[in-house]
Amino acid sequence: MIRKEAIEIIGKFCKNNPIVSANGFISRDLYDTCEKKSNFYMIGSMGLASSIGLGIALTRSKKKIYVFDGDGNILMNLGSLTTIGKMSPKNLIHVIFDNSIHESTGGQPTHTSTIKIEKIAKACGYTVYKTSSKEKLIEILNKKLKIKSPIMILIKIQPSKIVSSRVMYKPTEIKKRFMKAI
Repeated sequence: MIRKEAIEIIGKFCKNNPIVSANGFISRDLYDTCEKKSNFYMIGSMGLASSIGLGIALTRSKKKIYVFDGDGNILMNLGSLTTIGKMSPKNLIHVIFDNSIHESTGGQPTHTSTIKIEKIAKACGYTVYKTSSKEKLIEILNKKLKIKSPIMILIKIQPSKIVSSRVMYKPTEIKKRFMKAI
């Protein structure tokens, strides 16, 4: 499964729940497959989608907040996992698309071939699900997840040559339409 396929599956499953998507190809793929006003596309600010998602989850506790993150992004801000674990929002679903490379910037390797993000997340108090197949991803999403702690869905994906179009909105437009939508 490639990232764009996984994003399309989860994006459609989320319906109108807010999604904070990491910069680079993750936001591009979300924009291409499931564009909506309640998507907050990160333009720059590598690694901060999880921190922003936490803030939204704490202030909008009645909504499920999804964070779409990459392995390179979360490795850049591992401290957010400890903060999320400590704050323990019951409405945060943190999705990590892990292909063990920084695909948006040319394919430089990350350290997830040896460092296991799911083990770090479990140590921080997350409930963790892991998959590499569409069928298992759909099965996880259909579990009617009862959130007792932050949830992480770690998806091992394959690199892809598919490049989605850039997000056409300026950062201020993204902020305004997102705030209005939530």
